[in-house]
Amino acid sequence: MGLNGIRPGWPAPDCVHALVTTRAGGVSVAPYDSLNLGVHVGDDPARVAENRRRLRALLPEEPCWLNQVHGTTVLDADMWVGGLPDADAVVSRRSGRVCVVMTADCLPVLLCDDAGTVVGAAHAGWRGLHGGVLEATVAAMAVPPSTLMAWLGPAIGPAAFEVGDEVRQAFVGQDPRAAGAFQTTQQPGKWMADLYALARFRLEALGVVRVHGGEFCTHADATRFYSYRRDGVTGRMASLIWLD
Repeated sequence: MGLNGIRPGWPAPDCVHALVTTRAGGVSVAPYDSLNLGVHVGDDPARVAENRRRLRALLPEEPCWLNQVHGTTVLDADMWVGGLPDADAVVSRRSGRVCVVMTADCLPVLLCDDAGTVVGAAHAGWRGLHGGVLEATVAAMAVPPSTLMAWLGPAIGPAAFEVGDEVRQAFVGQDPRAAGAFQTTQQPGKWMADLYALARFRLEALGVVRVHGGEFCTHADATRFYSYRRDGVTGRMASLIWLD
């Protein structure tokens, strides 16, 4: 298992390219082994730089890296001139401009339209989902939602993501259907949350009904994936999408 990563299984147009890295194929040492792409997690900067260099070799240009803050700001990558903007989603209509989000349990959501004119990537942990990061990303893509498709990348699965009452109440207060994404536990006030289901509810409400992926669990698969909840100190994976 090397740097080739995961290629989404979705019927995107031929001009749309997407890639999700795993933890394999880099030079970082434990606990970041090996393809950590996060510069903010305590890893040796020189090793992260080499990991990013290896990733860059597979891409048309340097990705538009973000400073993710669990918010809802969407960056227009076509206006990006460098730096590390505070944002949790990014869209592009320009050939070769690489949209990227980093995760280690939160849900990466990749989007494109049927015509292959616009792509987007969103970092959707529970705070971002509740805040409206997917709604903001779809709005920024500025095409009819019915023309969009989405792919849900590696995230913590419903068997591993325990949350408190306040998280469930926050989602159910916005949409009663969200109750179906929470399962009871033996511990009072605790629930097992399904990020994938929550994302599907949000996308379907927007009119994005073709949603693929969602079969991963970062927490359960330590060989392929980083997991903040499992390990605490750990690396970050990248989910990338671009037009050729």
